[in-house]
Amino acid sequence: MTNHLHIQEHIAHLGITALNEMQQQMLDNYDSNKDFILLSPTGTGKTLAFLLPLITTLSPHSEEVQALVVVPSRELALQIEQVFKTLRTPFKINSCYGGHDMKTEVNNLSQPPAILVGTPGRLTDHIRRNNFTTDSVTTIILDEFDKSLQLGFEDEIGFIFKNLPHLTNRVLVSATNMKRIPAYSGIKDPIVYNHLDQDEKPKLTYKLVHSSPAEKLDTLMQLICNIGKEQMLVFCNHREAVDRISEILEDRGLKHGVFHGGMDQVERERTLVRFRNGSYYMLITTDLAARGLDIPEINHIIHYQLPPKPDAFTHRNGRTARMKAEGTVYLLMTGEDAIPQYIPDEATALEIDKAAPLPENSDWETLYVSAGKKDKVNKVDLVGLFLKTGQLDKNDLGLIEVKDKFSYVAVKQSSIKKLLPRVHNQKVKKQKLRIQIAR
Repeated sequence: MTNHLHIQEHIAHLGITALNEMQQQMLDNYDSNKDFILLSPTGTGKTLAFLLPLITTLSPHSEEVQALVVVPSRELALQIEQVFKTLRTPFKINSCYGGHDMKTEVNNLSQPPAILVGTPGRLTDHIRRNNFTTDSVTTIILDEFDKSLQLGFEDEIGFIFKNLPHLTNRVLVSATNMKRIPAYSGIKDPIVYNHLDQDEKPKLTYKLVHSSPAEKLDTLMQLICNIGKEQMLVFCNHREAVDRISEILEDRGLKHGVFHGGMDQVERERTLVRFRNGSYYMLITTDLAARGLDIPEINHIIHYQLPPKPDAFTHRNGRTARMKAEGTVYLLMTGEDAIPQYIPDEATALEIDKAAPLPENSDWETLYVSAGKKDKVNKVDLVGLFLKTGQLDKNDLGLIEVKDKFSYVAVKQSSIKKLLPRVHNQKVKKQKLRIQIAR
């Protein structure tokens, strides 16, 4: 069993030297025979707050699933899996979600992980098919539980609870106050840690950008030009609006990413990789990117379409000014828009420079490498290949992300033409690598 001394070794792999107050509170007070509710804003480290206590209670002698982590999206499942693997504990974790190959998941479950993280629908499928035994599951963690209920997963989550006969520990995690806790959860007298009303509020500046309905897209483009070459998220209520904005950006030669539920998992993951590594600094998205994604600190949030509910407004804005940083929130307002009550009184009108030039595109590009963890290829291998064999200057090598069967490497665009002939078809760990610009 992992103790608190070993926790320090695990978090060091994440580049963390000390836990924050919320994480330490959960670690010090965690009891696998009690129920907990953890409420804390987006970006405050809730994933570590529930994973670290959990690993102190896992049995190294069990060969069955001991804990379920239920999440509303595949991206959050993958993120939690990655964070846990980075901790380098002796325990196995697997993720399961819609759109992932069922055969692969069944094979993974043939040697059950200690922790299984997944979306409600896919977890329900595995339980119905008896792909793993639920008798040994004593802990269930519901991350972003409110979001799961909003997305209509109540029946699936109820089914999961019904099929966990030996639960002793339930943990509900949310970035907003829970208005209702379903009776089927069995939660009674939980220990509640509420960090939503912290003294240190995000330092957000709110700007109203007025436009006529007919000129709204042009106004958005002018706003983007005013912001310049900085990372920004543009939120829309519908994927059709995302695609329309993308077409206009494409016509003007501005590199950007799109992210919505109509894309397949590989496309969505590749988009996030390129956004994280700086290959583009604009991401046009629906509320799918409002929370639960592993993306960098964003300085600018643009609401092209105003969200229908205050919670959505809060979660969108939670992508910036995280951990006491600063950020700016822009709201595009037309004469047809009534100002929602959730917009703070301190919001002021912004006059934008209509003559501002188009921002330059990013200096970075993402390369696809046809090998990953399953091929025993790691970051050190790729650094060696690119710097030595590829003769790449170390300042021209950016973020490297190694996935199971492939990898992504950020490289300065100016170096790609000379680099590719030097590294393409080279062998690493007896594996001939196909390397090309990621599409």
